[in-house]
Formats: sequence, C-alpha cells, structure tokens
Amino acid sequence: MAVWTLGLNHRTAPIDLRERFAFASEKLEQSLQGLRQKFETHKEVTILSTCNRTEIYCAGDQSHLPQTLAWLAETGKTQVDILASHTYRLEGDASARHAFRVASGLDSMVLGESQILGQLKDAVKLATDTGALGTTLNQLFQRSFAVAKEVRTTTEIGAHSISMAAACVRLASGIFENIKDTRILFVGAGEMIELCVAHFAAKSPLSITIANRSAQRAEDLASLHGATCIALADLPKKLHEFDIVISCTASTLPLIGLGAVQSALRARKNHPMFMVDLAVPRDIEPEVKKLNDVYLYTVDDLNEIIQSGQAHRQAAVLDAEVIIDEGVQKFMSWLEHRRHVPLIRELNLQTESWRQTELNKARRQIEKGEDLNAVLDSLSMGLMKKMLNGPLRELHHAEGRQTDKTHAAIRQMFLRA
Repeated sequence: MAVWTLGLNHRTAPIDLRERFAFASEKLEQSLQGLRQKFETHKEVTILSTCNRTEIYCAGDQSHLPQTLAWLAETGKTQVDILASHTYRLEGDASARHAFRVASGLDSMVLGESQILGQLKDAVKLATDTGALGTTLNQLFQRSFAVAKEVRTTTEIGAHSISMAAACVRLASGIFENIKDTRILFVGAGEMIELCVAHFAAKSPLSITIANRSAQRAEDLASLHGATCIALADLPKKLHEFDIVISCTASTLPLIGLGAVQSALRARKNHPMFMVDLAVPRDIEPEVKKLNDVYLYTVDDLNEIIQSGQAHRQAAVLDAEVIIDEGVQKFMSWLEHRRHVPLIRELNLQTESWRQTELNKARRQIEKGEDLNAVLDSLSMGLMKKMLNGPLRELHHAEGRQTDKTHAAIRQMFLRA
C-alpha cells in the first residue's frame, strides 16, 4: 500500500498562486470525488485547504503523484510545470512525517498554533462522510492526531506564540497611536475572525462592527463583545466609517473592491485606513495596496512579525520531532504489515475450505453410523495431510541453496517450540 502527499503552502507558493487552489467548503465533496475518478481505481483521498496551504493526501496500491499533480493543475487552470515548481511531493514515511508535523503545528506560519489541527480534523471528517477515506488514511490521520496531542502536552511548542490575530493588533498599533480611538470592521465570522475580534476587543476600541453572510453567526459573535452588525451588501456605503478593516471569509471573489476603497478614502478626506486580508482567495482586491493612505496586509505580509517569536520555541521543536519520528516509525511498521493482508486473507479462505471439507466428510461418516473415534481420527488425519502437503512438496522439489532456505522456513513455521 502506497501513501503520497501533494501540496503547496506559504513557503512554496505566493498568495496569488495559492488562491487558485483554495477549495471552497461547499465544493470539497465534489472535488474529492473528481480526484478519485482521475485514478484507474478509486483511491483514498483527503483534501486540506486553508489560507496557508492546500494539500492532497492519497493512498492506494501504488503511488499516482503525476496524476494527482495533473488533476490539481487542471483544477486551478495552471500549467503543470508551473505548479510543480511550487509544490512538494512526498511518499511513504516522508508523507507520514509531513502529516504529523502539520497536525502538531510544526509546519505552520505560526509555529505551534492549534487551529490547523481542527482544520485537519474537519477535512478528515468530510472525506469520511463522502466515502473517500479508507483504512490506510484513517490510520495515518488518527495517529497524527495522537502525535499532535502528545506534542502539545509534553513540549512547550505552543509557548511564546504570536498568532495572526496578535500580529494584526501589533501592526495596527504601528499605524494608529491608540487603538482605543479607532472604529473596527470585521468581515466574516469564522474562527480566525473570532480570534481577531477577541484580540482587538481587549484594546477597547471606539466600536466593533461585524459583517457576515450569515446574519445569525454575526449576531452571535457581536453579542460576545458588545459589537454591532451590518449586512455585506452595505459594505461599499459604510466602509468610510472604519479605520481598521479585518477580513477573512470563504468567498471565491473579492468582497471589497478598489472603487469602494477609493470612495471611502474620499469620504474620509484621506484619513488612513488599516486593512488586513486573511482570506485565500483574497477578500480585498490586491490593487488596493497601491493606494495612498491605505495600509493593506495579507497573510503572507504577517509572516515576518510572526517569525519574531519563533526562536523561543526551537528547543521544543527538537523534542516534538523525536515524538514525530517515533510516530512515523510505528505507522510505517503498520503499513508494512498491511502488505500481508491479502495473503493472510487467502490463507484463511484456504484453511476454512479444508476445514469445511473434512467437517462435511465427518458428518457423513457419523450419519452412516461409523465409530466416533474413527471419524475423529480420519478428520484430524485429513486436516494434517492438507496442511503438510504444500511444505512437503516444496521440500521435495527444492534444489541447491533453496533447500536450506526451505528447511529453515519449515522449521520456523512448524517446529518452533
């Protein structure tokens, strides 16, 4: 059984390429089925798609990395060679190690962050619900979850963490002298926005407003922080009211265009605006970054700030890697044993056939009134002959060095104490 991974992330690909391969949640099931149909026989498939990465995990009788790459390139309308130069392609233990490092937060922009573990669990659940997950990938991910738990409970990998939300606050503090004097708009109401709202709310701004496609989700979040809500459709006419705009939605198209921001700046008389686009694909048109008096940052722009807290956790990384290495070895050992499953199944079927044959013969003898002891003796003798027929045949036909190997195998299987 082969395991392979194809992916691109914040280290290998710029945001304008990553957003071509961001899978909308409502289309993931269709994408999973489409990828499985790309193979000659249906393989096990899981797709992990976040703002920082898109990864495809597969398992099958043999690796199909070229087909996986071709499918992803076609999906993102990108030439295969261009995509290949920005991806990582892993097989076997390298694929398992990567999954364990991702789950443990060692491969994240924010070293040790825990959000990716929840995203990975969601991806696995969807693959399970759609029938795309099988025994091999299920084992891989369940073991990765266990390793992630051990890493977080026995190391300090999550200590000294500078999250994206905290990085947004730090950047905003460099633009505005006091966050307390600002009005903040959050577009979206997912987990990332929840974290950002909590961080900014702690600075007691003048007001917090939330715009989201689901009004109920926005109201639930707003009620926790004394915020107000507006409809997404009202963004263009109300944008000028806000000093800080943080956006992170699952929209496949920009929600805030260049024209809307230009109009907002005119209404603000060019008073500066601080904007952070945490979405992939992006919520704010990239051209906005060229405007005077607008400070627009994307997830990639936050990387430098986030990296400043990484040094404190490097010792914990070494401890985590030891745990991950052990997990990889155990998974690969399990995977190796899986190679024997077809043979074991065949042996069970064969021996069951022998058993049934001798049992039916014994029943017929009993029905004829034959002596019970003689019947049992005949049954055991029949089974013994069937079991020894193969080994004795091999022994008789073995020649040269093969004779010694056959001798050793028979002793190992039949004559061990």
